[in-house]
Amino acid sequence: MGTANDGQQRAAGPESGADGTPTDLYSFAVRLRRMNGEINRLVHGFAAEHGLHPTDIQALAAIMDADEPMTPGRLRQHLGLTSGAVTACVDRLERAGHIRRVRESADRRVVHLHYAPDARSAARSYFRPLAAATEAARAQFSEAELAVVLRFLTAMNEELGTVGPGAR
Repeated sequence: MGTANDGQQRAAGPESGADGTPTDLYSFAVRLRRMNGEINRLVHGFAAEHGLHPTDIQALAAIMDADEPMTPGRLRQHLGLTSGAVTACVDRLERAGHIRRVRESADRRVVHLHYAPDARSAARSYFRPLAAATEAARAQFSEAELAVVLRFLTAMNEELGTVGPGAR
C-alpha cells in the first residue's frame, strides 16, 4: 500500500469522486490501513480480556463466518498455520469455552469446529460498540451507496484471497 511519500509523489489532480473526495490508490491505502488498525485494536483488546492470542480471534472469526462447518484442516489452510499451531489454537479456544469440537456421525475421523453459544454472546457484548459504529456509518449512506461499498469490499476480499505471502 502507499506511504506518505506516495502522497507527495502523486500527479496533480488525483482521481476523485463527484463530491471531490479522492479515490486514488493512495487514498484507499490510507483509509484501509486506518480501518485495519482500528479493528485490530478492538480485536487485541478482546483477545487480552479473554486470555487469547490475536490468531485465536482470527480462528474464531473463520469458524463463525464459514459457509459450512469448519474443520481443523480448513482452518489451518485459512490461517496459513502449521497443523501443530492450529491444534494448539483449537485447544486454547476449546479450553476457554469459545468453541467445541464435534465428531461427524458418519465418519468419526472428521471433526467440525463450532462456535459455542455462550462465547458468541460474550463477543457480541464486547463488540457492541463496533456494531454501533458500523450502524452509525451505514446511516450516512443510501442503500444504493451501501450496495457499492459491499461490492467493493467483496471484490477487495476476493483479490486479497489470491495474494500469497511475499507476493510482489
